[in-house]
Amino acid sequence: MIAIFWICVFIIFYTYVGYGILLYLLVKIRQAIKGERPVNNNLKNLPSVTLIIAAYNEEHIIDKKIKNTLTLNYPADKIKYLFITDGSTDGTPNEVAKYDRIKLMHSPERSGKINAVHRAMKEVTTEVAIFTDANTFLNKEALINIARHYKDERVGAVSGEKRVEITDVSDATAGEGFYWKYESALKKLDSQLFSVVGAAGELFSIRTRLYEPVPADTILDDFMISLLIAAKGYRIVYEPDAFALESSSANTLEELKRKVRIAAGGIQSILRLRTLLNPFKFPVLSFQYISHRVLRWTITPLCMIIAFILNFVILFYSPAYVYKLMYLAQLLIYTAAFFGWLFERKEIKVKVLFIPFYFCMMNYAVLAGIVKFASNKQSAAWDKARRK
Repeated sequence: MIAIFWICVFIIFYTYVGYGILLYLLVKIRQAIKGERPVNNNLKNLPSVTLIIAAYNEEHIIDKKIKNTLTLNYPADKIKYLFITDGSTDGTPNEVAKYDRIKLMHSPERSGKINAVHRAMKEVTTEVAIFTDANTFLNKEALINIARHYKDERVGAVSGEKRVEITDVSDATAGEGFYWKYESALKKLDSQLFSVVGAAGELFSIRTRLYEPVPADTILDDFMISLLIAAKGYRIVYEPDAFALESSSANTLEELKRKVRIAAGGIQSILRLRTLLNPFKFPVLSFQYISHRVLRWTITPLCMIIAFILNFVILFYSPAYVYKLMYLAQLLIYTAAFFGWLFERKEIKVKVLFIPFYFCMMNYAVLAGIVKFASNKQSAAWDKARRK
């Protein structure tokens, strides 16, 4: 029982802290031996690109998105714009159609984002395809900073950085912003060691010739598309100087809905990308994939429950002070998370509870996502969370 307890503690620590420390050390060792990975700063001969935006019922924001898109810096003769508005029942297609520089694809049938992307990719003739969401806004140099990496033939995809705009730091949804800052730090290290393990749909790109359609029921299409390219031996580079800014979730229930969907998609992706779990075939990528993604989406949340229960039982059998401290620490975290949840419901804002509340909510979402996927209740169709 004690052995299982410490194994669970180690997995929890490694997943959220230990991997980051180990990754940092491995990057420093690599840099000492081989130097830092070179970045192409010669902006001549940039590849041709198509910027693809899938927009579903985004009438309230689409004009702002278009204006942001058309002001991005990139050679005019090397960029195309493609908006696909399948299933939209509001004025989104009409708004897009007002702009001559943009190619509009629209079908009245709503068949999910991935089917829309498949249709769009059949129209892409440029060297690189760049994807971004309709409710995010890019910095002016984003496309250039992404495209410059394709000078390296070993690069198959480039992921930008997701940034969450926190409009109310006293709101519990601010935990989302803290989480993405932590994630961004890990992704920078992942990229420096070898490759990012999956791209975020807010902003990512691929070599067009490497695109491989994923099944229509795929929940995390961006994650799957990018890792299928990594499975072919290419690197996914992380570019923090190309960022997509979006508002935080409207409330924690909306954020929970989004996290449950991601967790369900994570389990689906693990099952479909089983080959990446083979360290003999992918020695570095497999290590990164398991450490950064697989543990979070599978056993770590279960380990948190097991560790708490076993710690309570061990207190009756062992006088060791360490178990009292461990139990007290867990009790403190979960109590803080409970009051964070309670205060959220009563609209009482206590900043100190942001992180434990969000952390526990995130792990609960994994368990809920596993159940939802196992019961076949998670649809691949758009069911976006409301934003502020």
